[in-house]
Amino acid sequence: RPGERQREVMEITNGGQSPARFRFRTADWALGADGQIIIYEELQPKSCRPWVAIERNLVEVPAGGRLRYRFEVSPPADAAAGECRFAVLIEGDDPAVASGEGFRLPVKGRIAIVVYVAVGEASPRLEIEKTGWMQQNGQRVPALFVRNTGNAHGRLAGFLSGTDSAGRRLDFAPSSLPVLPGEVRAIALTATNDRDELVEPKGPVTIRGTLEWSGGRLPFEQRFD
Repeated sequence: RPGERQREVMEITNGGQSPARFRFRTADWALGADGQIIIYEELQPKSCRPWVAIERNLVEVPAGGRLRYRFEVSPPADAAAGECRFAVLIEGDDPAVASGEGFRLPVKGRIAIVVYVAVGEASPRLEIEKTGWMQQNGQRVPALFVRNTGNAHGRLAGFLSGTDSAGRRLDFAPSSLPVLPGEVRAIALTATNDRDELVEPKGPVTIRGTLEWSGGRLPFEQRFD
């Protein structure tokens, strides 16, 4: 709620044989058209990162040990209803060294923990703008182009099925990619056969069932030519 502080804890485990040091900081992020996260270390417009406080910037975790790391979010009392989104970046303080014939190259890994915080009345409002086909992992699959007019992200789920032009009875599952407020995102419908194997459907195919998301439910029937 606006004006209230919310504390969260994450647990870091070091499975190595020696102590490890990690650096922490926050970042803004966006989701590209290909579903990859884009990290922005500089403060973005309307960022809620000024509301975020992390426990400390540098920690050390003993070999085989665990560390509970705290952060908190404090929306101001006049914060508008919606969704605060940011990432907590975790990096190794000492880079590993990858070596090959004639070279030695320092390599530093980074993990981004994506955080969503609902402020006030925040919920998605999803609608299917159009349908079509898209490429995913080298296959042509049916897709839903989903618009979110709400003030929080949403993810499609549901139970869908259909028979393609090859006569195969298939089950379809929507991608779990989030649809952020104000955006239209292509959501692939992945097909599996009765042996739970991924297959490429042969159009035309009519897909029926029910789509669901947090706070929403929609009967669905669509022919994909």
